[in-house]
Amino acid sequence: MAGVVRRIFANIPRLNVCNYQKTPLSSLLPSVATRFYSNVPTPYEIVDAQEDRKAYQGIVDNVNRQVAEGKQGRLFAVVHVAGKQVKVTEGDVFIVEGYWPPEAGDKISLDKVLLVGASDFTLIGRPLVQRGLVRVEATVIEKSLSHTKTHFRKKRRKQYMRINFYRSPRTMLRVNRVEIVGEVNHPPTVTGLETHIF
Repeated sequence: MAGVVRRIFANIPRLNVCNYQKTPLSSLLPSVATRFYSNVPTPYEIVDAQEDRKAYQGIVDNVNRQVAEGKQGRLFAVVHVAGKQVKVTEGDVFIVEGYWPPEAGDKISLDKVLLVGASDFTLIGRPLVQRGLVRVEATVIEKSLSHTKTHFRKKRRKQYMRINFYRSPRTMLRVNRVEIVGEVNHPPTVTGLETHIF
């Protein structure tokens, strides 16, 4: 190996170091040399918040009027169920993978609503929409096992091979209703949801 390295370096022409000029470090790093930190406070501008509040209130009033008149159309919602986020509308059927306590026939309320929207507006939660503002109700229609899945492991040249088959539990839900209750920024008070929140 050492002979190969010697031959490679022997074929590289010798560099004449005398032709190169030394350059100062400050010219190589101009950004470091010219950086300046100041104690002077940054200038700021006062924004007229009154106009922003009027525009915001107009949007909220428009959404509340659409909901009160029932002209918002078909609503959709993004709910947090069993560690996953699911986009649902009224009449949808979706599957929750893994173990989940509700039994078939149970009517449940999906209270962790991250977002609700219609054709003209979308209400985004931070991270959840105001508690009690949106009602998403669903029914558990089936509890079953998934199709047979294969878990195959192999280590080459070690005479090691394992194959396992498994089926994971899953719950099928049908969304009965997605609706906005009350007004934006003034949702009705909700009690009794401390238990059985899935």
